[in-house]
Amino acid sequence: MTSHDALPRTARAAVSHGRGRLSGRLVLVNLSIPAAPVALILAGLLVTGGETNLQVLITLGSLLLACLVVCGISLARWLTTRYRLTAERFELRSGLFLRSRRTIPINRIRAVDLTANPVHRIFGLTTLRIDADGQGAPAGRGLRLDGLTKADAAELRRLIIERRDRDHARNAADGDGLVSELDRSWIRYAPLTVWGVGSVLAGAGSVYRTLHEMKIDPLELGVVQDLVSRFGSVPLWYGVLLATLAVAALGVACSTATFIESWSGYELRRTEGGVLRIRRGLLATRSVTIEEDRLRGVELIEPIPLRWAKGAKLNAVAGGLGDREENRRRRALTPPIPRDEALRVAAEVLPDAVSPEERNLLTRDGLAPHPRAALRRRINRALTAAIAIAAVPVGLGLWLDPALVTIGWITGLALAAALTALAYDAYRTLGHAVRGRYLAIAGGAFAHRTVVLRREGIIGWNITRSPFQRRAGLLTLGATVSAGDGVYKVRDVSVARGLALAEAAVPGMLAPFLERDPAAGR
Repeated sequence: MTSHDALPRTARAAVSHGRGRLSGRLVLVNLSIPAAPVALILAGLLVTGGETNLQVLITLGSLLLACLVVCGISLARWLTTRYRLTAERFELRSGLFLRSRRTIPINRIRAVDLTANPVHRIFGLTTLRIDADGQGAPAGRGLRLDGLTKADAAELRRLIIERRDRDHARNAADGDGLVSELDRSWIRYAPLTVWGVGSVLAGAGSVYRTLHEMKIDPLELGVVQDLVSRFGSVPLWYGVLLATLAVAALGVACSTATFIESWSGYELRRTEGGVLRIRRGLLATRSVTIEEDRLRGVELIEPIPLRWAKGAKLNAVAGGLGDREENRRRRALTPPIPRDEALRVAAEVLPDAVSPEERNLLTRDGLAPHPRAALRRRINRALTAAIAIAAVPVGLGLWLDPALVTIGWITGLALAAALTALAYDAYRTLGHAVRGRYLAIAGGAFAHRTVVLRREGIIGWNITRSPFQRRAGLLTLGATVSAGDGVYKVRDVSVARGLALAEAAVPGMLAPFLERDPAAGR
């Protein structure tokens, strides 16, 4: 066990009395949930001009009832949750009717993160999340303590990490300090993230479905009728242009607002014990820890149109970040930033990449190119997609209006030119190399992805060949790692070069599965 003075107030109770209760202020946070349906009721009355019907009342009443149920469940969880921190393990008990007790050995804990949503921040609270090694759904979900004060959560995290690392001798001063922090000029990259427009369209679809469930026709709303009266008589092309510009403007605003909320206060720091800590967030603060011992590499992502502005994003390929979906949310090392800055950060977080050749792998300079057959495959796919899309208006034109035939072949020619150019770009991006301790893999069409993996982190190879690849003498070689996306693929490489690459990266791993061809002498 441990002494009382070394623990925060809640943890001291856990050690001295065998249990610890979460902060009572958590009740206030959960009881604030019913404010959401009240806001929905007011918004609904505003949209409908104060008119309601039975369907509207049933829908809003259902939302209010659901929020009250959630509030009751949260209150019961607060009343029944206990936790205990000892020198060997962390224990959590919870549940009123379905009781649960979980124990995590201290030496199996891999990450301890802090997150605070806007309501938590109002009351000075935060959520502590513990991730550990293991298999199955409970290990993937991790363990959460919701409603701790900021001071108690920070102290509890410090104690957990300190005890976990007590048997691992590390040089705490080696490389400690700030790696990267937010530069306000980076906000210029926010509008270049393409998902902003998609979020606007998804939001519009959600609003339409909600109004439809309330038996409200969006086309009969006063705002929509006013827009129809103003622009109903304009030419179709002009209306489409205005709608496209409006959606693009909303997408830019949404992307910028999301960037500000997600990355305000961003800081990437190497802390004591060989841990990378990313802190960010304006309304909801997030603090993610990544052990350098669990870091298997980094991934540089350059999507269109971010790469046109010479920008990029950097992700960690690391274990201990939860399941696949949680890993996608927590693996970001940087926001969209200048590409040179991303390369600098990558070199900083790979401390054992000492040679210039290893540090420059992400630039894709000197990577081995792929055979011309890979280019032909991409051009064939591009032309097939262009023909398939153009066939729709052509088919309708043959059936309905000959003018659509002209639109179809013009669309096909334009798409063929654009997609062929994209195919050439995707082929130029392909590459691979083994240098020092690392394997580099590059590829991608709409988003260029360059991943650099530690060779000792590769635990297997996944080789696939489609019928078309077999005809072209190609294969896809997948490097399997216990981190990140799990498999990182070298696409459309020749058979001889792909097998040679696997042997060079991890000697002897593929040897038991290869058969020699006596006729070819190999």
